[in-house]
Amino acid sequence: MTDLTTRVGSVLLPNPVMTAAGTAGHGAELARYVDLSALGAVVVKSLSAGPWPGNPAPRVLPTASGMLNSVGLQGPGIEAWLEDELPALLDTGARVVASIWGFTVEDYAKAASMLADAPPEVVAVEVNLSCPNVHGPAGAGADTRSHLFAHSPEATEEAMKATAGCRRPRWAKLSPNVADLAEVAVAAQRGGAEAVTLVNTVLGMAIDVETRRYRLGAGPGGGGLSGPAIHPVAVRAVHDVAAARPGLPVVGVGGVAGAEDAVELLLAGAAAVQVGTATFADPRAPRRVLDGLRTWCEGRRVNRLIDLIGAVHRADGRGAS
Repeated sequence: MTDLTTRVGSVLLPNPVMTAAGTAGHGAELARYVDLSALGAVVVKSLSAGPWPGNPAPRVLPTASGMLNSVGLQGPGIEAWLEDELPALLDTGARVVASIWGFTVEDYAKAASMLADAPPEVVAVEVNLSCPNVHGPAGAGADTRSHLFAHSPEATEEAMKATAGCRRPRWAKLSPNVADLAEVAVAAQRGGAEAVTLVNTVLGMAIDVETRRYRLGAGPGGGGLSGPAIHPVAVRAVHDVAAARPGLPVVGVGGVAGAEDAVELLLAGAAAVQVGTATFADPRAPRRVLDGLRTWCEGRRVNRLIDLIGAVHRADGRGAS
């Protein structure tokens, strides 16, 4: 039987398959479909320090090879999550990765500090620096899509440093919509990130050709494209960051719908993967990917998952190990 254990920085996981933030709810919503304790970890929907209403409807739109979303990080806030959502999730035996976001460095610092006394089952905090479909507070005249923290190495480093108050390992979730992703990843590491999560959604938009109006409630803000369409983007991002910074653990996310998608990200250099958009079509997708990965490895006599991680970087020019 293949040893699927993996390590993301200081966090040891029994296997590399996690849910992706924003696709599995705030707590135990998927427990009726999946044994959440069997997954590597459950990454919950990104939370801000206080409640946030998100964007107007419609918020989700299917595309030819994935989906657009402009949910806008709606959430109850960390205090309510700790009291109302987390207990049921812990009852499933899951390992939990909390995800946080904010408009300012101070927002990130406050959100992180509110997790300082979270139960030890919250094994890490993923710092979402890269959601492309959140607008600034009403009346502020701000559109954060144009100045995401993850679009600037300096801002990324500053925000990561501000989140140290969570007192547990931090992963920086970064955007593919930048010229030099490796540079931003290095900045995140300088700021205290033990790992980087690659990638968030790609900027997208849809227009109704009959009404000549925007198809998402965010209007000209558009939304984030996810699913199979962005999988090659995620593979390239993971590959390039792993090559440029081999000592920095990477969590790969983007279009993982089956075992081979997960394997491709592992070969590119990811230590773990997240299953996101596929869960909307099949809430059992994370477990299906995990079972498929185990079958794939055993069928090819891969005894240890760690032998797959970054294997393409150890291959010769023809791609043979």
